[in-house]
Amino acid sequence: MSEVAVNCTNLTKIYDGETTALYDLNLTVKKGEILAVLGPSGCGKTTSLRLIAGFIRPDNGEIFIDGERVAGKTRFVPPEKRGVGMVFQEHALFPHLTARANVSFGLHKKSPALQVDYLLKLVGLDHLADRYPHELSGGERQRVALARALATKPILVLLDEPFSNLDADRRTRIREEVRAILKTTGSTAIFVTHDQEEAMYMGDRLAVLNNGHLEQIGSPEEIFHNPKSRFVAEFMGNTDFLPGTIVDDGIQTELGVIPQRMDLPIGSEVELALRFDDVDFRLDEKGSSMVLARHFKGSYNIYRLRLPSGRLLHAMKNHTELLRPGSPIRITLDFGHNLACFYAGKAVEVKK
Repeated sequence: MSEVAVNCTNLTKIYDGETTALYDLNLTVKKGEILAVLGPSGCGKTTSLRLIAGFIRPDNGEIFIDGERVAGKTRFVPPEKRGVGMVFQEHALFPHLTARANVSFGLHKKSPALQVDYLLKLVGLDHLADRYPHELSGGERQRVALARALATKPILVLLDEPFSNLDADRRTRIREEVRAILKTTGSTAIFVTHDQEEAMYMGDRLAVLNNGHLEQIGSPEEIFHNPKSRFVAEFMGNTDFLPGTIVDDGIQTELGVIPQRMDLPIGSEVELALRFDDVDFRLDEKGSSMVLARHFKGSYNIYRLRLPSGRLLHAMKNHTELLRPGSPIRITLDFGHNLACFYAGKAVEVKK
């Protein structure tokens, strides 16, 4: 039996004959895996979900679900026959049905009530089974939608930005609950979001899309620490870029030479990606850099710094370290790892 739940090959979708929403997407999702697909608005993430669900037809490429070809040049299986459960942003619950009735909707009439009761208990709503959607909170409605998606025992669960209508506190709590439910049931899921933090929490792997192209796919740690393009490094957040020039002993920057050797000709212009925790600084009356602003984040502060060239960097400090804007400082880099380096927008590997 195949360990692959979903396989997309050369998947392409063009709207109105000219706008390419998705181009040549190759994607594999293993059984029991949660894949988080993320990217900015218009990058193709919802289009990819709609193609897999069967709501739209691809213009090129093929889709296989559990080894069966469900979309291609000569074959198109409708959504209801693909073995896919769907959780929408707007919940899409029937307002005139109770939570229990919503979960059981679409099931065979002979399906045991115990199955529905089990799912309601699994999502923590067995005590609210007889309430209608308007009597439930946003998070509770989302859990009912998930229970309904799981009721038919689908091969795959698709979630399209399911938490975007929840407030920040509920959003954090519900995503923890939903991930735990998906893992408890051993479900395979594709989760679409534009929120980087949410994607890193939900996904076993992340797929980053940009303008219809797959930029990178990998574990959350790999995507964050080893971005393959400048776009991925910037999109994942908390990143500044420091220009540099390849020299004999590393990369010459405004902050000195970074002892990191790249397989590039001497004199090549590159950019280093600096996360906020890679940058440190101290007060120095003779320092040529300056604190511009401090942003309190609770357990830590983010400082906005200006280099002599006018370039801006950000640094993370403990919440107890309070420095006034206008203070002269000396900036140092304290990274303890290889910094992501980009040449013409693409990552360059460090020489070993």
